[in-house]
Amino acid sequence: MRCEEVLKRLKSLANPEAVTAMAQFGINPRNTYGVSMPALMKMAREIGRDHRLAQELWSSDIHDARTLAAMIDDPASVTERQMESWVSGFDSWDVVDQCCNRLFRRTEFACRKAVEWASRKEEFVKRAGFVLMACLAVHDKKAGDTQFLRFLSIIRRESTDERNFVKKAVNWALRQIGKRNLSLRREALRTAREIRALDSRAARWIASDALRELTSEKTLARVRSKQETKPSSSKR
Repeated sequence: MRCEEVLKRLKSLANPEAVTAMAQFGINPRNTYGVSMPALMKMAREIGRDHRLAQELWSSDIHDARTLAAMIDDPASVTERQMESWVSGFDSWDVVDQCCNRLFRRTEFACRKAVEWASRKEEFVKRAGFVLMACLAVHDKKAGDTQFLRFLSIIRRESTDERNFVKKAVNWALRQIGKRNLSLRREALRTAREIRALDSRAARWIASDALRELTSEKTLARVRSKQETKPSSSKR
């Protein structure tokens, strides 16, 4: 399928009311058609993996096309240069999350980029670093605990960032790491308590929210059940 055809189809699905609603949730309305996620997913299934088309859609600078690009790109064809190019163009939290969850976490560079981007100053680049950490905690079944212990030290270091989209991603990463297994839950709880002691409103919110979830009986039961049904082979 040609890029022009895809863009024309996306435009035909435009929904101005959806764009207004999206803006209320902090999504950048610039160059946005408001195409629904189910419609984008349907298009992605029809197109399949297409690295070249993904590059063309990303270059269109259209919000919906960039989301679709993340859905159809081939992780095996993604280079570090591409990841750096795309992350520099992030201007909305939802595109960050879609790129990290659907594409970047599947690349061989995911762990390294999570560490690098979490140290950057740009709001959406930094968010991408922590979203990657959260996605890896959920989906990278082969990774050992050492990788996530390193993430926890970065989470503590960056927990005083008051920017909304950053602190929410830091919190997300902390909670997902803590739900990976019992050992990491214990370390995440310790990290959360250290963060709570910092003189920062963002840090206190991040810690309190994470502690609330990670200490709940429901979460503990889920982590225990997951570990019992799929024994961890993680090594520190």
